[in-house]
Amino acid sequence: MYKVILSVAALAAGWAASAVPAEAQIVRGHVVRAQGVRGHGFTQSRSASRQRGAATISRSLQTNGGRGYQATRSRNYGPGQYSSDRSVQANNGRGVTNTRDASWGSGAYNGTHTVSANDGRTRTRSTSAVNNGDGTASYTSTLTGANGSSRTVSGTVPRP
Repeated sequence: MYKVILSVAALAAGWAASAVPAEAQIVRGHVVRAQGVRGHGFTQSRSASRQRGAATISRSLQTNGGRGYQATRSRNYGPGQYSSDRSVQANNGRGVTNTRDASWGSGAYNGTHTVSANDGRTRTRSTSAVNNGDGTASYTSTLTGANGSSRTVSGTVPRP
């Protein structure tokens, strides 16, 4: 009798799993709240959302005294492309955002990485590379600093 119940449960689980489409979104999360003496306490949360080619994760911590932060990460990816964003923002107005974008295909690559602070400072690195078709590759990388100055490096990688 026990084997029959297990078999039916496994069959039902298989049917339920096959009924979920491949593009389904999975969402998970939790919240923790703690309260201490004299009003001291905090709330902490985390959530994650995933689906094919994308994911987003958020975390936060907030105290009863008004301190805390919010952190978010997201990424999207697929054939020939990738992008990600990361952000950490504090309740006091400080924060930073980190962005990456890349694409590739047909012997070429292009990528950008930007870091931006809430006070207006931004740093960017842009890189591109291409296969020349003769066994060599050419590249160019430009770094732009927070003060606006930039520096470029380029060259050709010889055939081994």
